[in-house]
Amino acid sequence: MEFGIHIGARGALAGPANLAAAARDADALGYATIGIPDRLVLPRAVATRYPYTEDGIWVGTQTGECLDVIGALCFLAGITARVKLLPSVLVVPYRPAVVAAKMLATVDVLSGGRLIAGVGVGWMAEEYAPLGAPPFNRRGAVTDAYLAAMRALWEEEAPTVAGAHVAFEELLFRPKPVQPRVPIWVGGESEAALRRTARFGTAWYPASHNHESPFDTPARMGEGIARLARVAEAAGRDPASIETVLLWFKPVEWTARRTAEGARQMFTGNADDLRADADAFAAVGVRQVVVVLQAPTIEETRDRLARFAADVMPQPR
Repeated sequence: MEFGIHIGARGALAGPANLAAAARDADALGYATIGIPDRLVLPRAVATRYPYTEDGIWVGTQTGECLDVIGALCFLAGITARVKLLPSVLVVPYRPAVVAAKMLATVDVLSGGRLIAGVGVGWMAEEYAPLGAPPFNRRGAVTDAYLAAMRALWEEEAPTVAGAHVAFEELLFRPKPVQPRVPIWVGGESEAALRRTARFGTAWYPASHNHESPFDTPARMGEGIARLARVAEAAGRDPASIETVLLWFKPVEWTARRTAEGARQMFTGNADDLRADADAFAAVGVRQVVVVLQAPTIEETRDRLARFAADVMPQPR
């Protein structure tokens, strides 16, 4: 089992010194990935329900504070040496396909081949219009077209694409990514996300607590992986060629919390409990868990990064 961290790039981690400190700690402590979400603007009035909180409100709503994910990852590329760099996730329709392909390739080149392209379709209808993005109700088809175009730009010598959503002919696209095939982690919990994973994904990257499709227990995660296997087989893809990475959005705590049913909430409790939870997810096929350890201060954030690494992560020999 590997572990990554998800950084909000706001609050205590919105400035260069603290963001660098957290990233360097993650690099040194053996975390596999650093993920940063994609948020560009926040309208003052948002009616769309955020699917990953109890109240349906995005955690950054009060301030709208957010760093651009690609700029932040390029910054991290220059101050880390080993850890993989992950948009968690890039909302694909927000940027034209050629622009997004160039930006992601730049992260891969500047990091020496450490990009993982986390991708998704987004959830906030109100953010689409001010960005000049395609219509919100077409975001799935647009995402698929853009991902196909990105693959062509990254991997073909004279990429040509002719489609309804993106078209270009025999472009010179240099430099190519360092990696011969950039890993794509497809975010989302829906059937459409599973189909997108089967078509494009190196890994499926669901979050733990979408209220419509929660994956907050190993049993539910196992059911999701079985669904993915059926979708992959129907698409002619070997399910074994697709990994599963879980974004654990719920709190990680060293004091046990109880669910409404009275069970201990996963990734809360003592160190033995946390290790047992990791083992349980690994047993159903989860290769990596990306956890949220960010706290209101950089000091507490660094303490939590170190404590989780010492208590839960496999230690190098």
